[in-house]
Amino acid sequence: MTTHRDGQPRRAPTAKESHEAGRANVFRFIEVEYNRTRLRKHPKYGYVTPLETRALATQDLTPAA
Repeated sequence: MTTHRDGQPRRAPTAKESHEAGRANVFRFIEVEYNRTRLRKHPKYGYVTPLETRALATQDLTPAA
């Protein structure tokens, strides 16, 4: 059996804890990594990332052609 640094035995995560951790990891990947790098064709702004699309839409600016 493995122990923490303080000598307490480690316990396996429950199914609920594992599920919540998995959901948090998927959310982090999509919001932080994927949406900031993925390019998509926006009808008004052209090929920009979702983050750039949101910024352009809130500023109501059109990109230079």
